[in-house]
Amino acid sequence: TAATTAVTSLRSSNIIFSPDEQGALLETAEQSLGTLSDLVTNLLDASRIQAGVLGVVLEPVRPEEVILPALEELDLGPGDIELDTPAEPQLLLADAVLLQRVLVNLLSNAIRYARRGEPPVLSVSDFGGRTELRIIDRGPGISDDRKDQVLMPFQRLGDTDNDTGLGLGMALAKGFVEGMGGHLTLEDTPGGGLTSVISLPRAPQPHETLLTGNSVGAA
Repeated sequence: TAATTAVTSLRSSNIIFSPDEQGALLETAEQSLGTLSDLVTNLLDASRIQAGVLGVVLEPVRPEEVILPALEELDLGPGDIELDTPAEPQLLLADAVLLQRVLVNLLSNAIRYARRGEPPVLSVSDFGGRTELRIIDRGPGISDDRKDQVLMPFQRLGDTDNDTGLGLGMALAKGFVEGMGGHLTLEDTPGGGLTSVISLPRAPQPHETLLTGNSVGAA
């Protein structure tokens, strides 16, 4: 691995590295070890999902509580993505940590495949007792016969993807969403592209809880 090569070079007594070169090698090792750690984490999570022992902590979550950290993790600014959210979105029932990981995965895919000058859109909307988060891109899209396939483990989203991942990202996203009592579906974007739809149950809203409490008290 790159980490092994970098550490071996630093330990070599035959080569004298400048401070800048040492720093570059250490950075390479750190990045390689970080990638390896992510791969191990993903494999463990995939095993937990398959065994039905994924730890999920459901609680009321405001959409912005997971959207903003996901954008920050990906270092996305206003020009990189369009947000379409209601002024007062409903609380949804989710595990904030898992939902953020889902958003990071889906947003990174959308950014990777979006056409130049057409940033992806992240929208939030409420339908009855559920909240939908849609990640919309206008890239090449996915054929209908592959939509279910890319949600399975060890499948790549794009044929030209040269990343060193194992193809677990979409499968993990699906498993995390289903573990929270939701659904992840892939749809065609009108005009071309892919829309990833996360559907999660709404949490009891504060005014609904108050009304329920009053009703119980009156009884």
